[in-house]
Amino acid sequence: MTKRVQALRTRPRAVGIALALAMVLLPAVVAAPSARAQTFTDLYNFTGGADGADPWAGVVLDAADNIYGTTMFGGSSGYGTVFKMDSSGNETVLHSFAGTDGAEPWAGVIRDANGNIYGTTMWGGCCKDGTVFKLDPSGKQTVLHSFTGGTTDGCNPTMGLVQDKLGNLYGATQACGSSSWGTIFKLDQKGNETVLYSFTGGTDGENPNYGSLFMDKNGNLYGVTSGGGLYDEGVVYKLSKSGKETVLHTFAGGETDGCYPYGSVTMDHAGNLYGTTVECGTYGGGVVWKVSERGKETLLHSLYCPDGCAPSAGVVLGTDGNLYGDNETGGSSNDGTIFKLTAKGKITVLHTFSGSDGKSPVGGVVLDKKGNLYGAATFGGSYDYGTVFKLTP
Repeated sequence: MTKRVQALRTRPRAVGIALALAMVLLPAVVAAPSARAQTFTDLYNFTGGADGADPWAGVVLDAADNIYGTTMFGGSSGYGTVFKMDSSGNETVLHSFAGTDGAEPWAGVIRDANGNIYGTTMWGGCCKDGTVFKLDPSGKQTVLHSFTGGTTDGCNPTMGLVQDKLGNLYGATQACGSSSWGTIFKLDQKGNETVLYSFTGGTDGENPNYGSLFMDKNGNLYGVTSGGGLYDEGVVYKLSKSGKETVLHTFAGGETDGCYPYGSVTMDHAGNLYGTTVECGTYGGGVVWKVSERGKETLLHSLYCPDGCAPSAGVVLGTDGNLYGDNETGGSSNDGTIFKLTAKGKITVLHTFSGSDGKSPVGGVVLDKKGNLYGAATFGGSYDYGTVFKLTP
């Protein structure tokens, strides 16, 4: 079991303690309203056995609202699974990792138009440095790439993938590369890998973690690193098709900016980027931010622990113009929350986790065409091995 997972299972995040203190020091702050008439359903409770354990990432939907995702542990060999679930919560394990074909998928999966599934594992493969895999509709798994680490390749990908119109896959590794601070890579359908960029650990950032990259219509990639930058608090970056990196924003931390951005970024039609940091901001619990094409940052909201704190996944942009996301901790039971944020920064708590219905959601949410939200809680539920949930407005 990894150190971070073990820490989450045994004690709350340190940020939760800091925010509890902030609650005492700032009694005048009013908690956000909770939305009414919401229907929350635990579609599935993982048992920790062959069905999987600890879903660390978010989920994706197909046209029939079937749900696809990964669990970090469990399965027939204990190295994690890829699962499918229908809208009623009936689960099918599509693949159990055995180690040589990958181990511990921290990221979620994507699906192409033909029903093929693609993802990454943090460990396993030929060199135990992680893999990129493909599952065809029949369930046959192919390892497209085994990371070799060192200075010529990345290692330990905790991020998922994006795919271009030609079927090329793009992703990031949190470590290795020429300076040992992670890479951005491209993989064609034959499994030929190209390292597009290696982070130096300086002002360009270091350790891209969790979530996935965002690709615009021109093929530029956008993401965040959890460290590096001018203040070592993380950056928002853009990578051109030719591999040129541009730092759009360097986080400064403190009360006036966020620090340690994790997860994915999303973009609106005007080219503005949106995301989250897990710490700093007014109350220390992280922020939701907006960065323009030219790099101007706006803090949309500073998270306050009674509403939820430590958003690890980023946010998604709904068709209604609102942002949706989840918090790893905070809420009335300190087990995390799901929230909605308007363009003007007004937050509404849509659900507060209590442990029995899930705990520590770190993978973010996805919306269907009707505006229902789906996601996974890493822990909690009937067996404390996590849940898959649906929230109906």
